[in-house]
Amino acid sequence: MEKKEISRAVLKRLPGYLSYLQSMPENSSVYISATSIANALGMGEVQVRKDLALVSSGGKPKLGYLRENLMEDISQFLGYDNTTDAILVGAGKLGQALLGYSGFEAYGLNILAAFDIDPKACDTKTVIPMDRLEKFCKSKKVLMGIITVPKEHAQEVCDRLIACGIKAIWNFAPVHLDVPENILVQNENMATSLAVLSMHLQAQIKEQK
Repeated sequence: MEKKEISRAVLKRLPGYLSYLQSMPENSSVYISATSIANALGMGEVQVRKDLALVSSGGKPKLGYLRENLMEDISQFLGYDNTTDAILVGAGKLGQALLGYSGFEAYGLNILAAFDIDPKACDTKTVIPMDRLEKFCKSKKVLMGIITVPKEHAQEVCDRLIACGIKAIWNFAPVHLDVPENILVQNENMATSLAVLSMHLQAQIKEQK
């Protein structure tokens, strides 16, 4: 199927569909409908149907999609069948946790190495001193960088990554990064997520009183 341009909102929903399909019991029906997915995820049927139509042409009237084929279509569309090499800057607790997480392989992400300014952190083969960042990125032709440094150092690290040829940045620092138009930044703001969860809990508590 020819790859189409889709919005970020759709891109954010697609991994959820894939995760649900992968979690279904082995004895589930070989077919799955957009309606079933929508009901299971608490989403609108029309939205799910439109999203799936963008990534797969395998839907059949009254039957839906072959589940295995739909999972493959979504994985291919998201690029999970391709391996993307990345480097991580900031080998603190969060950085080490990401570096040690083997689950990224399923999503086509391969973290080659981490970099840090602290000599004590650079005592393993996977954590390298920052002064070797440029040479490493250019020699390995790395295009993705992950930032897990304190927010006051994030922009400086971002600028260095861009100078190394990085085109996409996964930013875990709670700060806005100024980048050129051709650089994509995906922010993971834990404070925002926690605020949403806290607001939800407060609303639930009020309803129970």
